[in-house]
Amino acid sequence: MPARNISPSPLAGEGLGSGVRAAAAAHKTLSEVLARKALLLDRARQMPSNPTDAERKLWSILRAGRLEGLRWRRQEMIDDLYIVDFICFEHRLIVEADGGQHGKNAYDIERDAYLNAQGFRVLRFWNNDILANSDGVVASILDVIDSSGAQTRADPTPQPLSRKGRGGF
Repeated sequence: MPARNISPSPLAGEGLGSGVRAAAAAHKTLSEVLARKALLLDRARQMPSNPTDAERKLWSILRAGRLEGLRWRRQEMIDDLYIVDFICFEHRLIVEADGGQHGKNAYDIERDAYLNAQGFRVLRFWNNDILANSDGVVASILDVIDSSGAQTRADPTPQPLSRKGRGGF
């Protein structure tokens, strides 16, 4: 029986395509698991070099503490299963910039359910919204952060963020 190709379509952009859970369950050897992890890690390293226009715009807003001093990372691998566009570990918040291939996508639904079960919140924004209404996207991100408060390692008590300094982007 020929080996099943579980590589994602060029539009998928993250993870190993829609069969990731079934493929992970089918892996029996350590070498297969390590090869899969190496593939994801390689993809995570390459993705920042080829961002979409929306990812580039959103990263220009989030990077270097520009959004209320918060530390964001991009193209981060989670549990050797998924690559997320942007993540703020302090608030366990993931932000995804989505193109048309993500509309009601079963893979994204499964992926988001897994990430939610790990304690992350996932916000998805359409690419055209990021490009045409970045102020609205920023306001949505900050509203989610403000509504839950900070959960830091040093102080597990939720702390509201200041609304000072929120300028337009």
